[in-house]
Amino acid sequence: MAYLLICQKPHRYDILFESLPEYQGTFSRHKCAGCAYELGCFHATNGIHKATNDSVLAKIPYSQAGHVRHKDAFTAYNEGYEFAISIAKAA
Repeated sequence: MAYLLICQKPHRYDILFESLPEYQGTFSRHKCAGCAYELGCFHATNGIHKATNDSVLAKIPYSQAGHVRHKDAFTAYNEGYEFAISIAKAA
């Protein structure tokens, strides 16, 4: 059995992620939506093109805790990316 990295960050319990849609699909199932959001912010602030599919989430940890449980991590990535872009435009 392969070792699975499990997220332990407190963002797992952030109410922000409660509004994300549920997701029980395939590849990004159970990926941490909080880590995905942070990755989206990182990509936007560092000029990395926005991902077009959930393969971008391959290296982020899993999580089934708190408000990220069964949430769509790719939607979280996109929201993080768009948030960071909006902050940059406002500055």
